[in-house]
Amino acid sequence: MTSTVKFADIIHLSTSRTADPASAGIDRFVGLEHIEPENLHIRTWGLVADGTTFTSTFKRGQVLFGKRRAYQRKVAVADFDGMCSSDIYVFESKDPNVLLPELVPFILQSEGFYQYAVKTSAGSLSPRTNWTHLANYELNLPPVDEQRRIADLLWAADEQLQKLKEAIETHSVLLKSFILSEYKSAIEKYKKFSIDKLGEIQMGRQKSPKYTKGISPYPFLKVGNIGDLEMDLTELEEMDFSKTELEKYRLLKGDILLTEGDLISRFNVGRPAIFNGEIENCCFQNHLIRFRCNRENLTPLFALLMLEGARLNGNIARIAKITTIISLGVGRLSTLEIPVPPLETQKISETKFEALLNTRKDLYSHHEKSADLFKKMLNDKLS
Repeated sequence: MTSTVKFADIIHLSTSRTADPASAGIDRFVGLEHIEPENLHIRTWGLVADGTTFTSTFKRGQVLFGKRRAYQRKVAVADFDGMCSSDIYVFESKDPNVLLPELVPFILQSEGFYQYAVKTSAGSLSPRTNWTHLANYELNLPPVDEQRRIADLLWAADEQLQKLKEAIETHSVLLKSFILSEYKSAIEKYKKFSIDKLGEIQMGRQKSPKYTKGISPYPFLKVGNIGDLEMDLTELEEMDFSKTELEKYRLLKGDILLTEGDLISRFNVGRPAIFNGEIENCCFQNHLIRFRCNRENLTPLFALLMLEGARLNGNIARIAKITTIISLGVGRLSTLEIPVPPLETQKISETKFEALLNTRKDLYSHHEKSADLFKKMLNDKLS
C-alpha cells in the first residue's frame, strides 16, 4: 500500500569530505558543468591531478543532485568514486528495505520534486535550494515490490534513450565526415567561384526596439534560430517592416542564412542553415547574412553542403575579422570561394546529403517521443 513520506525519512544526505583525495584513491571530480540536464549518466569529469578545490566526496551508486539552478534538472547516478562541487548534493536511500536505491534518481527527476526544489530556491542570479527545505518534501511511496517494477521499467526506458543518444552522436560524426569528404572532393575536381558571383548576399535588418505605429509586425529570424544546418523555429520574435523592407528582407524557400559573428570561436562564425519556407513573410535581422544562390548554376542544398564544408574545413574562419568580437560581414563573405560542379553532379551529392539530414530528423523525432513517454511514465508512477 502506498504511504506518504517526507524526503528526509527515506533519503540520506551524505556530507563525506576529504582534503586528500589521492590518499582516498580518488582521481576524478564532478562539477555542475559535468552533469547534463535530464541525463542520469556522467559522461565527462575533471581530473584531481589537474587541480580542484572541491572537498565533498561521493561513492559509486550514490545520486548527485545540482542544488544550484535546480530548474536545469541536473541529476546523475555516480558509477565511480569521486569529488564533487559544494553545489551538488549527494543522496542515497536510508534503508533499501524501505526505499529501493535504484528508484532514488527517478524520484529526483519527478516533476513534483523539481517544482518543489525550484519553489524553495533562494537567490536572484544563482538560486539554490537547501536541505532544510528538501527534507520536508512529501511524496507517495509504493511498497518495495512495486518500487522494483517501477525501477525496472524506468531503467529500461532510460537504456532505450541512451541508445538513441548514441545513435544520434554516431550519425553526427557520419554527417560531418560526409560533408568534409564531399567538400574536399569538389575542391579538387571543380572550378571555384566567389559566392558573390553565384548569388545575392544580404545583411539582415537592424533590430527595432519597439513596433512602429501603423506598420504590421512580421516574424524574423536571429542567431538563436540557426540550428544545425536547419532552422530552429521553436521561438520567434516579431518586429515592424515597411513594405519596402519586407520585400528586401523577406526569406524565400531555399535561402541560406549564415551567422555573422561570434564572441568565442571563429569556427562558429558562418554557421549556415537553410530556410525551407516554413513561415510566410519571414524576415531576418542584422546578425545574420542571407545567401540566395542563382539556381541556374547552384542548387540551394548543394550550396548549403559547400558552405558547411568550408566552415568545417576552416576556410570561413580564415576570412573572419577578429577584434572584440569575431565577425564576417558581407564584404568578407563575398570573397569566399566554393567549388561548382555541373548541376547533375550537384544533385547526386545533395540526394545523399538530404537522406542523411532526413535520417537525423527521424532520430531526433524518435528520441523526443521516447523522452516524452519516459517523462509521462515517470510522473505517472511517482506523482
